[in-house]
Amino acid sequence: MLPSQRALFDIPREVAYLNAASWSPLPLAVQEAGRAGVARKGRPWALDPGLAAQQHERARRAAARLINADPEDVAIISSVAYGVATAGKLLRVPPGSRVLLLADDHSSPVLEWWTRAPSEGFTVETVGRPEDGDWTEALLAAIERRGAPPVALASISSIHWSDGGAIDLDRLAPALRNAGAALLVDATHAVGVMPVDVKRLDPDFLVFPTYKWVLGPYGRAFLYVAKRRQDGIPLEQTSYGRRSIAAERAPYLADTAFVAGARRFDMGERDHFISLDMAATGMEMVAQWGPAAILERLRMLTRRLAEGLRNSGARFAEERVRAPHILGLIPADRAPAEVAQRLAAENVYVAPRLDRIRVSPHVYNDEADIDRFIAAFRKVVP
Repeated sequence: MLPSQRALFDIPREVAYLNAASWSPLPLAVQEAGRAGVARKGRPWALDPGLAAQQHERARRAAARLINADPEDVAIISSVAYGVATAGKLLRVPPGSRVLLLADDHSSPVLEWWTRAPSEGFTVETVGRPEDGDWTEALLAAIERRGAPPVALASISSIHWSDGGAIDLDRLAPALRNAGAALLVDATHAVGVMPVDVKRLDPDFLVFPTYKWVLGPYGRAFLYVAKRRQDGIPLEQTSYGRRSIAAERAPYLADTAFVAGARRFDMGERDHFISLDMAATGMEMVAQWGPAAILERLRMLTRRLAEGLRNSGARFAEERVRAPHILGLIPADRAPAEVAQRLAAENVYVAPRLDRIRVSPHVYNDEADIDRFIAAFRKVVP
């Protein structure tokens, strides 16, 4: 089993940080990449002219490796919302059809379709939270419901951000294909921890940021675009999205046809000397450990957590329907925000989310962190 990687982070022993699903701490190596980037930007006259292209492709390759994609099918973007907006520009949802969303899903894969539905004549159907926590069965039932308008798109998180409820994309993706529907996946809480294979799943779009599970900075994200969706117009018009627009030679606008592949969807101002190397460093570390090894470790930690909370009065989903690295706890007779505040006073850090306390360990956590959480939780929620 992968051992705890705490030594690679700047985390004091007295701190139990169990909130990777909000922000991951930066590994020391990623911090150093950021410092080197700041110094580089401080002396721009010394920059190698080829540096930007090297950074783009290093980060693109690192992102593609984590989802088993070809690098040319991956765009460099700023956020999940940017990726969803790009998909929204490329997708036409037919009038009279349905777009499936998850109840209380994160705003990023939701608001685009809420905004467009009234003017474009399609229906947004929000699949309610199932009593047994099985989001997969609830989505399959929605797809197959007789008499309902056809499903054109499911725009969903693969793991529910608030409680760690997991969706079996291996079952969902074929059902959507059989219905002639597209699939957009917000894989924020999956990439880097759970196996994600776009060649097997064949989604239309899959997007993830770097600031949580892949140990990178804020403001960097990556968008996989299936080849069948790559002929559309990008969200932003950039020189590098075209075949030949170059400031150093004339004519300047030599060839304004779009480049092939997903690179045309790269965000504007992608030449970020600081954060691109940080993102690449974090993703390469995660890939070196491997999602399978990371998953094994985090499953062990959340199982230890669940076992330690038996008979505590807290309720949480069964293991079969939850992600192995996130545990959403409903505390008895206490508001989640109050519980989180009291835990922070004990140097134990988690997040209040909706009606739950979300506990999300990562590779820097160990059994001592879990045991500290259990003891602190039982203290503040007697």
